[in-house]
Amino acid sequence: MNRLSKPITELKSEYEVIVIGSGYGGSIAASRMSRLNKKVCLLEKGKEFLPGEFPDKLLEAGKEMQINKGKTDIGDNNGLYEFVIGKDISVFKGCGLGGTSLVNANVSIEAEERVFDDSLWPIAIRNNMDTLKEGIAVAWDMLKPVPYPEGKNGYPVLAKTEGMRKSAAAMQENFRLLDINVNFENKVNHVGIKQCKCINCGDCVTGCNHGAKNTTAMNYLPDAVNHGAQIFTEIGVSHIERNENKWRVYCNLYNTGREKFDAPPLVISADSVFVCAGSLGSTEILFRSAEKGLDVSDMLGKRFSGNGDVLGFGYNNDVKINGIGLGEKTGNNKPECNEGGDKKIFKVGPCITSVIDIRNKEELEEGMTLEEGTVPAPIKSIMIPALTSLSRLVGRDTDRGFTDYIKEKWREFLSWIGGAYRGAINHTQVYLVMTHDSGDGEMELKNDHLKINWKGVGKDEIFKKVSNKLKEATKALGGNYIKNPSWTKLMNYDLVTVHPLGGCIMGDDASSGVVDHKGQVFKGKLGNTLHPGLFVMDGAILPRPVGTNPLLTISGMAERNCKLIAHDMNRQIPYGFEMLEVKANMPIKQGVQFTETMKGYFSLDEKEDYEEAFKLGKQQDSTFEFTLTIRSEDVESFLSDPDHLAGMLGTMEAPKLSAYPLMAYRGEFNLFVADPSSSEKKKMIYNAILKSKEGKTYYFSGYKEIENNDSVDVWLDTTTLFITIYNGKDNSGKVLGKGKLKIEMADFVKQLTTMRPVNVEKGKSGIGSVSSFGKFFAANIWDTFVKGGLK
Repeated sequence: MNRLSKPITELKSEYEVIVIGSGYGGSIAASRMSRLNKKVCLLEKGKEFLPGEFPDKLLEAGKEMQINKGKTDIGDNNGLYEFVIGKDISVFKGCGLGGTSLVNANVSIEAEERVFDDSLWPIAIRNNMDTLKEGIAVAWDMLKPVPYPEGKNGYPVLAKTEGMRKSAAAMQENFRLLDINVNFENKVNHVGIKQCKCINCGDCVTGCNHGAKNTTAMNYLPDAVNHGAQIFTEIGVSHIERNENKWRVYCNLYNTGREKFDAPPLVISADSVFVCAGSLGSTEILFRSAEKGLDVSDMLGKRFSGNGDVLGFGYNNDVKINGIGLGEKTGNNKPECNEGGDKKIFKVGPCITSVIDIRNKEELEEGMTLEEGTVPAPIKSIMIPALTSLSRLVGRDTDRGFTDYIKEKWREFLSWIGGAYRGAINHTQVYLVMTHDSGDGEMELKNDHLKINWKGVGKDEIFKKVSNKLKEATKALGGNYIKNPSWTKLMNYDLVTVHPLGGCIMGDDASSGVVDHKGQVFKGKLGNTLHPGLFVMDGAILPRPVGTNPLLTISGMAERNCKLIAHDMNRQIPYGFEMLEVKANMPIKQGVQFTETMKGYFSLDEKEDYEEAFKLGKQQDSTFEFTLTIRSEDVESFLSDPDHLAGMLGTMEAPKLSAYPLMAYRGEFNLFVADPSSSEKKKMIYNAILKSKEGKTYYFSGYKEIENNDSVDVWLDTTTLFITIYNGKDNSGKVLGKGKLKIEMADFVKQLTTMRPVNVEKGKSGIGSVSSFGKFFAANIWDTFVKGGLK
């Protein structure tokens, strides 16, 4: 599979539609707007992971952890696994191209229709459920959920599923296999992506390394790309603002080093913006936008829900469960099923395959869905000490007797000496329950960080009822019931949710919601006035829990809303699939990237002489500064090409041109190209288009001249840039001014720390690309200043 994202240096300054986030809401918005022939740009804070690149060991997983608690941030700032620690409730979510679909358990299940009878939903939804049902049907056709095919095509009946059958019978509740977004055959799918069949490794929630999981990266996102959308990763959005008739989206580049230079954010403009960064991310962006002047409802941050999520364990059961993911035990993680080979099917299974459905209660809020799960391989090593200790501290044995006691101790001994695939841990059932919490949580922006407040949520009566049901399920298997370790008196009954909802909820007007029934943002505190072209489209708009896995509800709502938005444009979304030519997998080429800051002066009153322009600019206090990220996608080609061409993106600050930072885009950087005027000279060339907040366009052209002369000054030559500013998009326009920039020593030291490899395959360091670049740079300096001087 080829990468869907483009290099950041191809980012433009303006699009018709900008989509922020790539989970179910964002990917659907990108797909549907691009099918309307809109020029779409999707921005994703996280990285892009191809099958085979997800962590399968604890150390690898640790590098992808990010933990956020107020001002305290631990780990990778855009790591795949994101934990947000709140007061009384915390959130786990995914951060990558595909959003939480990369790390969820794939379950597509419809919420009960009576969920939507609640007056919290807008009248347009309550009075016309058919539009939502149509949206769900369209999403279903795209996500392709199917039940686990037990006993068919080589797929075994799973021990954990049998355990659930036994628990359901004892509880006298309904059991069934779930529809899950997992592929069980080798094929080219409906959007032209080669997919392998599931091998039952059990590692769905740390990322599918075999291409079998139907994440949005396997359907909606490639569909968007097929219809012309441009996707960029490692770009986080700070806030948005309205500027005349355009939206301006303020972005920060991750893993480029721009923050080392305190560089301003990049700014991209669009006619329409879809905020789809998840319940927490979308709410945070709107909070920050409101602080900058965006007029929004006072309901922002309200009605946060954890969807009634509860985690529990049936530890050390009398029956085998096989609930531990396999990770590296499956062998080479690169999917090869479509190249003629078939991989072995294991006995763990997808993360969740079945449910004990307890939603058929007279009172809606009494209902719940109880599902089994697997422990992903990267964290298997910590489960032995964790569950053994927890069983002593908070566990409750559901069966008694001396013989049973001896058997349990023997199984624990086997786990300690033989690992997680033996004994007590391999006899442990993982449970995930969803029910109906009160949805009374709140979020706020404090010290520029999102904070979750929901005092005493874990003490709600419904969670005691969930705990009792989990005891029943565990008792049927003869195990030791362990409640969520944070849901204890010692931990003040704190909860953890993987299904955060709310924060930008729907309503009939601004007094009851942040957005209307189709996700368009209300303007102001009261009334029905809407911000033109501004939408929220993810779990943030759901005003209450849905009592089961919410991905299908979120997807169906996004499909519904996109159709209504298209209708407002007098357009219809075409939903058909053309026969697509499957693209051959392109080999991954290592590249290199660094960020550079230069400062100096320029003058609008001198258009000929650089030195005079510098002096005049200094007298006029006409400063000029840039921070640019230079990136080559293929170092080998970069070095062999005589033009040594790389891409360039960033910001420039020139108060005499604009009071605000200018976006520098479509930049080109040439390293050590021959100067036709002299064989003794080489040049570094910088060219870029500049866009101002006022809507003006300029062209920046600069060069460093590397020359062997009597006063050999390598530092001066390689750190001095002569610049020219033109009016318009290229150098055919009128010259507006000239100047000179320099690199300060402190900034040069920082620049060296930003040098890093890009496009590095898993298991490789990428140091070779940086080394090759460094050797090339040094060799050219040697040729010019030393060899040249010996002639």
